[in-house]
Amino acid sequence: MGMEFYIIFWYGALHAFGPDHLVAIADFSIAKEGKKALLIVAAFAFGHAVTLFIFAKLLHAYTLSAQLLEYGDILSSLVIIAMGVYLLYLVAAERIHLRFHLHGDREHIHIWFGKKHGHSEKIEPISAFGIAALMGIGGVRGMLVSLGVLQQAEAVDLRMVLFFVLGVSTVFMLFGLLILFVNSNLLGSIKSVRRVFATAGVLSIAAGSSMLW
Repeated sequence: MGMEFYIIFWYGALHAFGPDHLVAIADFSIAKEGKKALLIVAAFAFGHAVTLFIFAKLLHAYTLSAQLLEYGDILSSLVIIAMGVYLLYLVAAERIHLRFHLHGDREHIHIWFGKKHGHSEKIEPISAFGIAALMGIGGVRGMLVSLGVLQQAEAVDLRMVLFFVLGVSTVFMLFGLLILFVNSNLLGSIKSVRRVFATAGVLSIAAGSSMLW
């Protein structure tokens, strides 16, 4: 295995540090329990990876104009902005709630959204996968440029894409651990929960808007 694969891994890690990726992960996983938060992050990483690979193959097989490729960036930006607006709506409409209760002999903090108190949120990993897949369309061009595919006649090498995706996913999962720390230590009151969500909403709108310019 050549040094180029390690370099590609670090290109993927740098790609993952894009503010659009991190705020999207935060938007989905803030205030979620440990296993659920990690499941959401994993679904996001997998959805992004699948789209990167599929569209990398498609874009190399078919010649598309640079203007058309830019639509993926615009789509990603709009998704991030919409998520930010939704989080601010939850805060402004007081649709975020917190309750302390016992599970056996263990105190548990449950945070839920909307008017009805419930624990069924199985759709969230699916939503994270879908949003990540949409955002992956915008990330394909950057990946291809990093791999040098757009400038060369070589086919997209599966190992190159896998190392890039591995770099992306590693950063996503490490960031997920940071979110777990926030969830465990900074969300002890409804005031702090709403403050964190408002901050995430503002950052989402700012990140998405900056990508449009």
